[in-house]
Amino acid sequence: MTHHLYILTGASRGMGRAMAEQLLVPGHQLLCISRSADAALQRRADAAGVSLLQWQHDLADGAPLAARLSDWLQAGDPQAWASASLVNNAGTIPPVVPLRDAAAADTAHALRVGLEAPMLLTAAFLHATRAWTVPRKVLNISSGLGRRPMASQAGYCTAKAGMDMFTRCAALDEARRPHGARLCALAPGVIDTDMQHHLRSADAAAFPDRARFEGLHTGAQLTAPADAAAQVLAFLARPDFGAEPVADVRG
Repeated sequence: MTHHLYILTGASRGMGRAMAEQLLVPGHQLLCISRSADAALQRRADAAGVSLLQWQHDLADGAPLAARLSDWLQAGDPQAWASASLVNNAGTIPPVVPLRDAAAADTAHALRVGLEAPMLLTAAFLHATRAWTVPRKVLNISSGLGRRPMASQAGYCTAKAGMDMFTRCAALDEARRPHGARLCALAPGVIDTDMQHHLRSADAAAFPDRARFEGLHTGAQLTAPADAAAQVLAFLARPDFGAEPVADVRG
């Protein structure tokens, strides 16, 4: 029996956790990569009869993780899969301060988790599965903040802008190959996550956009993580996925 393989980073909380829950259906195999394992998620998988693997890894150290993923994919049987999808969801928001005041370690961490790790994992996935003939997809969770600048968030905006660009480049590479993978960097909308709380709590003197984020919260304009997850997974399942390498779930 063939299964649909999903590889998901950042599955321990927020929209990533919701996506993991919604992917636990018969016929799927799910590999979650997060800093910590989730015992409750494992119990749900066992109850549903779904194969769930959980790798504990800090995405700030992406190179060994990419090597492990490549080895794992190449050791498997491609005939076991009806499709394979990589969802790069993990990200981090650095302290909300102007770049001139940002600690070097915080900026480096934001770029490693938000840009370097997804780029390395995408490369590993595409390389290890390059001879596979089943449908392959890479969904990179981007942000509108990769497409417009915001004060005091140079690290986060740059990581997402870089994600958009490497997705475009890799999509061009894959379009030249038979059975090439389809890729999309998708902005998922404004979601009620820890990131939003972090931005609302920032020092207004350093963050001129704070009032806008407060307004999104008080105006009930934030999407619940479960609803956002459903929208993202529906986008991933679309027959025209990858037709545009950079997209927004809201159209």
